[in-house]
Amino acid sequence: MNKNIIFFLLLLSCTCHAQYSVANDRKKSQDSLIEKYLTNGAQHYNYNYQMAEWQRCLDEGLAKDSTVARLWQEKAMPYFKARKYEIGMGFIDKAVRFDRKNWLPYRGFIKCIFSKQYNDAITDFQAAKTAFGNDYIMDHTYNFYIALCYLQRNEYMQAKILLKQDVDAMFQKNGEAWVNPTSLFYYGIAMYELTEYADAITIFNRALVQYEHFSDAKYYKAICLARLDGSQDEIKNLIKESREDAQKGYTIGEYNTVYETYPYQQKWQD
Repeated sequence: MNKNIIFFLLLLSCTCHAQYSVANDRKKSQDSLIEKYLTNGAQHYNYNYQMAEWQRCLDEGLAKDSTVARLWQEKAMPYFKARKYEIGMGFIDKAVRFDRKNWLPYRGFIKCIFSKQYNDAITDFQAAKTAFGNDYIMDHTYNFYIALCYLQRNEYMQAKILLKQDVDAMFQKNGEAWVNPTSLFYYGIAMYELTEYADAITIFNRALVQYEHFSDAKYYKAICLARLDGSQDEIKNLIKESREDAQKGYTIGEYNTVYETYPYQQKWQD
């Protein structure tokens, strides 16, 4: 083999090894800061009433290394839950800057569910899909959240297409029992908005098989039945059950409904 080629390969191997070693050392250093200033620091406080202490611990860690994306995300998170979106967004932008793979889709999720910046959320998720594929965040694919944004922009056909793909993929992979009822609900909503009432009812029924007391699915199923001049007794019973189930907490089954109202989530008034 040509000596120049051998030399080049050896040089390349050494360079790659050195780069790996530097990256590995940097990760160990950042993990150590996360453990000290988050796990053994901020997380000893409750940000609901000890926000200053929470933020102080994270700031101390960032003073050691301002590129630790996880610490920036943890600074942002309690502000989103407190509906202080502009403050939180400044911090999550820093997290995305230093770790795009982990925090770009998270920022898209925040824009979709929390701050309601639907155009910007789509931009983030499309960029994440291009770079990393249609992965998952908060139990749903990036396409699922793009579809929610389309629903909120009245682009119902685009939402329906993505939600059908989402539902079909889950069905084909693991069968009907593993299809997420929230995905089914929004697939039905897209049909409802497109005045495909009979098809929407079919999808809402699928959601109700998975989640018997799904109050929101019952509510919109009742509306679809009414638009089709269905049985008044069935409609009244569904509305009654929807209200009762909602009062017991059987609403859209997403953790963050504690903090934010999801699209089309029905809020009953006493």
